[in-house]
Amino acid sequence: MNKFLAVSIFLVANLFLKSQPIGKLFPTTTGQTLEEKKVTIPDNTKNKYTLIAMAYSSDAENDLSTWLNPIYNKFIVKTGMFDSEYDINLFFVPMFSSVNMATANLAEKRMKKEVDKQIHSYVLFYKGDIEPYKNELKMTQKDTPYIFLLDKEGKIVYTTNGSFSEEKIEAIEDKIM
Repeated sequence: MNKFLAVSIFLVANLFLKSQPIGKLFPTTTGQTLEEKKVTIPDNTKNKYTLIAMAYSSDAENDLSTWLNPIYNKFIVKTGMFDSEYDINLFFVPMFSSVNMATANLAEKRMKKEVDKQIHSYVLFYKGDIEPYKNELKMTQKDTPYIFLLDKEGKIVYTTNGSFSEEKIEAIEDKIM
């Protein structure tokens, strides 16, 4: 019975790992920052690690906002003891389907007014087809944000979802160092 359980756990874990996008090149994503600068990931982000926080519904907004200050302070402002060693790209990517362009434009205007101007270059609006991202990146839960860490070549080396936690940021740091 124990052997059967061990084999079953191994098979389930193996299927889970194969379904993750780890090791795959991040799909080309073009958007515009709140500063109106066009950015294409991974083309414009190579030669540096890149941390991307993506959400495709307003239901994910609360969890996504829990990531904003901790990762901005750690990787951009570099407030921690060893944080000065980090040199990474960072993008928060709200995603809007082609159907929701009016909503996207209103959200963009609202964010330009409400979000601190220092963060504008890190917010990248994506407007287009979301289905390929949902499928390729395994973004199956509409109400949760997805976090991806890309290596210097644009390959996914870590992924998580949901709200911020110390364990998750430590896992990100482990991959960068």
